[in-house]
Amino acid sequence: MLQRCLDLLAPALKEPGAVVVDCTLGLGGHSEALLARFPEARLVALDRDKEALRLSGERLAPYGERATLVHAVYDELPDVLDRLGVPRVQGVLFDLGVSSMQLDEADRGFAYAQDAPLDMRMDQTTGMSAAEVLNTYPPGELVRILRAYGEEKQAKRIVSAIVREREKEPFANSARLVELIRAALPQAAKRTGGNPAKRTFQALRIEVNGELSVLERAIPAAVEALAVGGRIAVLSYHSLEDRLVKQVFAAGAANTAPPGLPVVPERYAPRLKLLTRGAELPTEEEIAENRRAAPARLRGAERIRESIG
Repeated sequence: MLQRCLDLLAPALKEPGAVVVDCTLGLGGHSEALLARFPEARLVALDRDKEALRLSGERLAPYGERATLVHAVYDELPDVLDRLGVPRVQGVLFDLGVSSMQLDEADRGFAYAQDAPLDMRMDQTTGMSAAEVLNTYPPGELVRILRAYGEEKQAKRIVSAIVREREKEPFANSARLVELIRAALPQAAKRTGGNPAKRTFQALRIEVNGELSVLERAIPAAVEALAVGGRIAVLSYHSLEDRLVKQVFAAGAANTAPPGLPVVPERYAPRLKLLTRGAELPTEEEIAENRRAAPARLRGAERIRESIG
């Protein structure tokens, strides 16, 4: 859906000196496309993963000073822009999927298809690993995480097995957890939805990286950073992420005037114009080309006035 993201952002990025922020740099594919498509634009790109920054830095080196790469989590966007002396930006892109590098590197522990240390931290220099979460969280908290972040209906059954097994030996690697989940689930639950460990791994990843709480701060901050006429595009891969983006965009696009006013003061007028009707889905061709795109949901919005009061 990269092309659609570029098309959404295009009207805001044609002027010389436009600044576009890639909040989820990864391996730099989207950033490279932005720099190539908008030769007058300057890029600021964020990532919490130092290895991703190193690799994408090599990829984007031909663009020289047009690209500024920053080691930061995307809810730190206001601080990053402040340090760079950038008061407003013309474009913001979020691609909230886990990068291919993180999924494909065996020692990161993101993928349930291969045995690896249960780490799952996007920034491996800080925070708790997935193994620490599994081995130390109270059962009730683990159930909450699997239900809320993984939408796992069998959360209680899985957590009971985890608690029983961690008392014998702490969890360290992904293969043991995958086998435990397979054994814990009833046959009917194993017949639908792909790998039965998928939902648990997703829930652990979101918890380890604080993804939803970070996103809850990041989307409003990104909207606030937009200049009037600036545009934001967000690709999410999980219903909770998409719901959060939808709520922020809908609130910004709403008329908040009390009912019955003959004239609506500007402070009550919408700040955003929605650019997508609901969430746009990937085409069959895009899914055939990249199966990881299947759950993607794209929403876009344009800033149409400054905040007042």
